[in-house]
Amino acid sequence: MKNILLPLGILFSMIQPAFGQSAESDTFAAAGGNIVISFLGHGTLMLDIKGTVIRVDPVKQYADYKTLPKADIILITHEHGDHLDQQAVTDASKSGTTIILNKSSYDKLKQGTVMANGEKKTVLGIGIEAVPAYNITAGRENFHPKGRDNGYILTALGRRIYIAGDTENIPEMSGISNIDIAFLPMNQPYTMTPEQAAQAAGIIKPKVLYPYHFGNTDAAKLAELLKGQPGLEVRIRKLQ
Repeated sequence: MKNILLPLGILFSMIQPAFGQSAESDTFAAAGGNIVISFLGHGTLMLDIKGTVIRVDPVKQYADYKTLPKADIILITHEHGDHLDQQAVTDASKSGTTIILNKSSYDKLKQGTVMANGEKKTVLGIGIEAVPAYNITAGRENFHPKGRDNGYILTALGRRIYIAGDTENIPEMSGISNIDIAFLPMNQPYTMTPEQAAQAAGIIKPKVLYPYHFGNTDAAKLAELLKGQPGLEVRIRKLQ
């Protein structure tokens, strides 16, 4: 059966059991296979890219990794406890798992491959680019200092996925383009307000936008701010 690259706007969202647990997942058709994204909670995601399992910021609060399929790739954005959980990394790993992380996370985990902002790597046919993630609001710079933490852009099956990590609407976002799916953080005082996230979305112009890591922030406000934005769909999932 021939696989056809479909416009993201006509793809579907579904809720299904994810690997033995109840998890909400969206499936995107792509060139040569499907991309399934499961929303485990907060900043914790799971991607299945044509059978390659990627864990993003695995934290045991949101999933029992002992019961789930092991990761082929683990991405860690930074060392804060809601993003780096050493036990979850151990439970999610298998022999041969590739762990990609920033330097401060490596200093805690003592394993993995460090990627700095701007570096690119291909793992199992998936392009991985580490991009900046930091605070710019006065008085908040120390939450996520410039140059320390990572966001990631994944390129696979003709799709580009931007996982922003903990960041505000930084100038470097103007260099991010051709994004199909974006995850933007939105909680105060550590990341973005809905207004900042809307501004970031206007710069990045993803086809599908998920607010994530949003805590008590009203994610519906972001959807309202972006209502009518051509070519952009905001999807709200359980990613408080």
